[in-house]
Amino acid sequence: MKRKLILDVDTGIDDAIGIILAVKSRQFDILGITTVNGNVSLESATRNTCKVLDLLDEQNISVIKGANSPLLRNSFFEHAVHGEDGLGGALQHASIRKQPDEGFAPDFIINSILNFSGEVTLVMTGPLTNLALALKKCPEIVKHVKEVIFMGGVVQGAGNVTPTAEYNLYVDPESARIVLQAGFASITQVGLDVTRKALLRDEHIALIEDRNLREFIDKSTCDYRKRYFERNQVSGCAMHDPLAVGVALEKKLVQTGQYYCDVETRSELCDGQLVCDIQNRLPAHPNVSVCTDVNTEAFFDLFISIMNS
Repeated sequence: MKRKLILDVDTGIDDAIGIILAVKSRQFDILGITTVNGNVSLESATRNTCKVLDLLDEQNISVIKGANSPLLRNSFFEHAVHGEDGLGGALQHASIRKQPDEGFAPDFIINSILNFSGEVTLVMTGPLTNLALALKKCPEIVKHVKEVIFMGGVVQGAGNVTPTAEYNLYVDPESARIVLQAGFASITQVGLDVTRKALLRDEHIALIEDRNLREFIDKSTCDYRKRYFERNQVSGCAMHDPLAVGVALEKKLVQTGQYYCDVETRSELCDGQLVCDIQNRLPAHPNVSVCTDVNTEAFFDLFISIMNS
């Protein structure tokens, strides 16, 4: 039986590749893809999600719009990384057949979890605004969701927006804090500690047999890979969101540790920082399964296998 999944995305480049990985794996009953303001505006994220589903000729997956701004803060887009359209120009002139569905993402998340109690996995690859709004409206969903996997934060290393903060948590730290403190029985953090080890390189792209997919991934990541090299002197680009989908597909890809985590929301220098109590210095029980290492070779073996399936 396929596992029930909701993808929550702010579809930029790596979200798009994560969507492709989830859909082509055929391992999930994808109840819907919810969109959120993040890398790009809500409208752009929704449009990009529909374009990706068109690329896959997949018209039966619902796309539901969510929050058009962070919980308390102003929007903060990443056009420098993802381009003005969010996909590096890869599908800039593509016509759109797929249209979003009616509804509001937080309500869709609530109803799906309650209708399929204990069965739904949430994979969150953007700011956590939609899930925070769902929790504020219906706190009891924590008792009914199977698991939450979110891409965000960094435990041991530098941020990618500020010296301490990763993008998704920086954009809406208040929502991230609500999610981490909600009491989910199973919540896994996939952060920069591991995604920076999963670098998409030219040789990976060359192995993709489907020309349309290969050209999309090559073009969408082209400037992203150049910028990654300029900043890090490393050839490739980090597969942030696809790795979160990879963890949903196969837990053994990563090593994890159980820690208490919280998010800084009132700091001049460190807003959005994921604070992980590695040394158990706080009187708090572990609330997050933190990814600490990844089998990069196994991840890309899985990724290429699914791309070519």
